[in-house]
Amino acid sequence: MTTMTSELPLPLDGVRVTDFSWIVAGPQATRILADLGADVVKVENESYLDSMRIGLRQDPKNPSLNRSGFHSNLSRNKRGITANLFHPKGREAVERLLAESDVVIENYSAGAFGRMGFSWERLQEINPSLIYVSVSGFGHVGRDASYTTWGPSAQAISGATAMSGLADQPPAGWGFSYLDHSAGYYAAIAALMALHHRARTGEAQHVDMSQIECGMVVSAVPMLDYQVNGRRYVRVGNRSRYPSTAPHNTYPCAGDDRWIAIAVDDEDQWISLCEVLGLDGLLEDSRFADMASRKANEDALDTAIGAVTCEREPFELMIELQARGVPAGVCQRTDDKQERDPQLAERGFYPTAPHEELGEHRYEGLPMQFSGARSRMDRGAPLLGEHNHAVLTELLGYSDEEFASMLAELAI
Repeated sequence: MTTMTSELPLPLDGVRVTDFSWIVAGPQATRILADLGADVVKVENESYLDSMRIGLRQDPKNPSLNRSGFHSNLSRNKRGITANLFHPKGREAVERLLAESDVVIENYSAGAFGRMGFSWERLQEINPSLIYVSVSGFGHVGRDASYTTWGPSAQAISGATAMSGLADQPPAGWGFSYLDHSAGYYAAIAALMALHHRARTGEAQHVDMSQIECGMVVSAVPMLDYQVNGRRYVRVGNRSRYPSTAPHNTYPCAGDDRWIAIAVDDEDQWISLCEVLGLDGLLEDSRFADMASRKANEDALDTAIGAVTCEREPFELMIELQARGVPAGVCQRTDDKQERDPQLAERGFYPTAPHEELGEHRYEGLPMQFSGARSRMDRGAPLLGEHNHAVLTELLGYSDEEFASMLAELAI
């Protein structure tokens, strides 16, 4: 497997992406492309800042638009410029950048990019080979195309929120904007597929991504059950309905808010679990004689298991259960993952990289390693407008005098 310091090639070296994205969904997509070697140039406007620059700043008492860890993580490995699209020279600079790019990605509300003067038709005039990836809540087609969304509202519409929680409680949803991130993953895949298609056919295209539809994939089994059996989905919390297995839950462990997830799907695992926990008596209990019986008496089963696990150290218990072939995992906190997880450490999942204001920090890596290529973690997010001069003079061909004039006229 490769490492960040490998001399192997970057898969997307030579690909240029103009990044008009903000908040999470779009920046997640362009972050992946940048990690894989694409030259991603983030275009910003000081009058309409990415809210991620403002949130989760390192020191709220010493405000800076460059000190948000969240923004630095989502925009790492990118270059950044500022441009005023209301100024003719600012717009011209952006159009020059688009003409030199392979992909442009934005995640504004449907139609917003067109109203900014960059419809699909206009983009094709600027650069006929440019791939355009739009990521919006409902997509650009349909009755609801003009509706706006945020991560949690998109989750609700997709059906994911209704599926999460306990049967006798309101929908719990997720305390994390899952669809913001999953839409970014899908958008990165879509950009790669469009690049592959262009390499084969020479054709560019507009990829119209719907964030809500990204959430539909988590409801595949309930959808099938409804179509075939006419049954509506019932929230089950951490338990499993399809397949119908027990025990299948999270159980308390020793310590403050420490938990372990355990899932048993065959009789060998059941026997091993009972032996590790010292619950041999359960093997003779008719209520737990087989999977169907255990499922029918799941409340009593979970109570019996939890009464023992609450005295056990979670990591030691996980290791012991896994050694016996029982699927078990500690419900890890952030400090567990970053400081105590030897698996993540061995895979180098949290590489460090410098940032001009934040200093040296760790970032989460990509969850794949290549035998013949590599990803990178070179630097944190660009400072606001950090690469204005380099991009405009070295890439777009402006002279130093023209650059100075654009600065003076607030075109950039």
